[in-house]
Amino acid sequence: MSLQSTDSAAPGSVQDLLSRAAVVAVDLVKIYGEGEAAVRALDGVSLVVPKGTFTAIMGPSGSGKSTLLQCVAALDDLTSGKVFVGGVEISGLDEKERTRLRRDKVGFIFQAFNLVPTLNALENITLPMDLAKKSPDKKWMEYLISTVGLGDRLHHLPGELSGGQQQRVAAARALASRPEIVFADEPTGNLDSRRGHELLDFLRRTVDEFGQTIVMVTHDPFAASIADRVVFLADGRVVEEMLDPKVDQILDLIKNLES
Repeated sequence: MSLQSTDSAAPGSVQDLLSRAAVVAVDLVKIYGEGEAAVRALDGVSLVVPKGTFTAIMGPSGSGKSTLLQCVAALDDLTSGKVFVGGVEISGLDEKERTRLRRDKVGFIFQAFNLVPTLNALENITLPMDLAKKSPDKKWMEYLISTVGLGDRLHHLPGELSGGQQQRVAAARALASRPEIVFADEPTGNLDSRRGHELLDFLRRTVDEFGQTIVMVTHDPFAASIADRVVFLADGRVVEEMLDPKVDQILDLIKNLES
């Protein structure tokens, strides 16, 4: 579902849209640098991510994929445009409020894991809730740990875990607090194909079984094919969208875009 503008929409329809969407992005522009050295990383991107859906974002290197993810996740400031996460406009928040929104509503899975090296696997998983002074849901934690296969590694430090195990810790951490939306930036990039498929299957199950919302940046057509929709970027703009994507369809579209 794309969105061009909310300015001309009736107030009721805007509120209805915001209530049904995990993320609404309106005319996003992000410019790095100034003058002749300026780079327009995002050039008027508008996007709606309905709740309980899995969206993949693809595009060639430099297309704005990671910039888009960082801006809609309140990790980077926009040059202009509006982003609503869980119905809250993040551009109007101060840094403390944005930190609270990220902590309470958002989960992150990064390619580089971003685990705390002095905390064991279980402590890393519960860290966001510990910082928010919230008690974990024991049944949900048991399900997470069982699903990602970390039951016998919970008391190991990140340095004692394989890359695949560290990424599974990162995935469990992102989902432990049952956030409204999870942002994943190349989550399978450091995994072998088997572990990558296991992680993707796990993410897909959280959408299908628990209504989780996921937005994932990926360059991998197979990873993108498990999503409900793929959004393709080029030169900082949305150039195509695909529903119910298949690997061969994704590959054909990528070839067309590159040519």
